[in-house]
Amino acid sequence: MRVILVSYSAQGFAVLQAVCERAGHTPVAYLHARSLRPGGPTRPGAGQVIGEITDRIPQGVDLLLPGSKKVLAKTLHGYDADLMICYGFPWKFPPSALRATSLGAINVHTSMLPKYRGPIPVNWAIRNGDPDIGVSIHWMDEGFDSGGILIQESGIALDDDVQPARIWGAVDGFISRLLPTALERAADGFPGTAQCAAHASYAGWMEPGFSRIDWGHTRSRIHHQVRATRFGSSGTSGPTALVADRWVRVVRTSLEPADGVTVSCADGPLWIVESMPV
Repeated sequence: MRVILVSYSAQGFAVLQAVCERAGHTPVAYLHARSLRPGGPTRPGAGQVIGEITDRIPQGVDLLLPGSKKVLAKTLHGYDADLMICYGFPWKFPPSALRATSLGAINVHTSMLPKYRGPIPVNWAIRNGDPDIGVSIHWMDEGFDSGGILIQESGIALDDDVQPARIWGAVDGFISRLLPTALERAADGFPGTAQCAAHASYAGWMEPGFSRIDWGHTRSRIHHQVRATRFGSSGTSGPTALVADRWVRVVRTSLEPADGVTVSCADGPLWIVESMPV
């Protein structure tokens, strides 16, 4: 098959490219979003990411950096591709773009769908204290992560101290193992297993108040808030809190007794083991 790859990073493209090459498929173009929304400003750090992609893109493959949705369908249609494979794209594709290839489009999503549809499923899994996450590969339709599931598998453990590099490395391994089967099923016309809408949940962007700690909440809720915020900031930051009459950024906490500052939550103590001034 001739395929168009869509991803958020050079590493994401590399994983998809490697699977396609092993399976005998030919990537003809890469599609990357330089902004978080169509027509929006170029996001901070986009230039560095685009540079990394261009350094690693195979010879003869085009890199598309659309500024809007207006010509997206016509551009994709011009490649005469069979399938679009998406792994990380912040825009909602218009139906015309999803129909720009002969078979349609499939998406790699880091949750066990229909749980945690939306842009940041891993962050919500950490926030809710889930023990693990999974990877689902599904058909893309007009909804958010709601198409038929081609294949999915759980089992990526979320340690108490979640390290982004380990999580994304494990996700890459799951993609390398699951995507070949998904591509075979897509080529055979398998519609996928329908998702149960009644069991669906949405993993949207965190609310503004999530960046501040309220000690009136339970200790586990606050602990997972710190974990999720640290993960979302690539392991370098955390939510702010008032501790002993001064504002600090809470980087790491413990539910078990540990060296550090002890604070009282709604249902018991929590230990701040790492923080920094705001």
